[in-house]
Amino acid sequence: MPELPEVETVKRTLETLIVGKTIEKVTVDLPRIIQEPPDPALFEALLAGRTVTGVGRRGKFLRIFVDPWIIVSHMRMEGRYSVVRRQEPVAKHTHVRFHFTDGSELRYNDVRQFGTMHLYRQGEDLERPPLNKLGPEPLSDTFTLDVFRQRLSNRKTTIKALLLNQAVVSGLGNIYVDEALFEAGIHPERAVPEVTEEELKRLHAAIRSTLIKAVEAGGSSVRSYVNGKGEMGMFQLQIQVYGRKGEPCLHCGEPIAKTLVAGRGTHLCPRCQR
Repeated sequence: MPELPEVETVKRTLETLIVGKTIEKVTVDLPRIIQEPPDPALFEALLAGRTVTGVGRRGKFLRIFVDPWIIVSHMRMEGRYSVVRRQEPVAKHTHVRFHFTDGSELRYNDVRQFGTMHLYRQGEDLERPPLNKLGPEPLSDTFTLDVFRQRLSNRKTTIKALLLNQAVVSGLGNIYVDEALFEAGIHPERAVPEVTEEELKRLHAAIRSTLIKAVEAGGSSVRSYVNGKGEMGMFQLQIQVYGRKGEPCLHCGEPIAKTLVAGRGTHLCPRCQR
């Protein structure tokens, strides 16, 4: 599933490709992608003739501003956006197409069909599902050590399970939680109340530094992720533990282990993360 760095990369790419373009019409070929409004025909009608004024992100959600509306899109496991000329053949599993007046199209392709789109008036999206219960943005100035400490207080679960909770910190997923915990030297099964103040400081810094490096690398193409131009992310070349089961730890040489935490495959170094 695309995490914060991948969605941020798609956002930055689409900013250069679709902002300022006017939507001639919208074609929805898989109605269940459209969650709000319930009628896909209304979704199509409300966007026709509107101009894209910006692209944003909240957690793992893409936000496309089409005054006075905003499209909130979650790409789930396999969702992809691409911008192509209208005459290009429509690929299989292309479910939503935004036809622009300049002859180009923004196409949403989703093999697994798990992606969603919500259409709200701008300003309402942050107060309505799915954005209204998201935790702080880990790359924002508001994600301070004090805020992070408050989010972890009185929690009885494991540290990995908590970090995967989007209501605690938005945008983190399996890859970057494993990487941040490794950088901080914390075992993913550590109970939250056992995390020391020093470890908390390291983890707060590791979350930010891991995400910053991933955004700079364009995200991780460990499965099928590409940005809006069809380009792969390159952070997988910098990964320390995720997907490296049995390979030597780059710090100490101990073989990387894989276990199950919070129902997710979890990678760690048994020596660096005791």
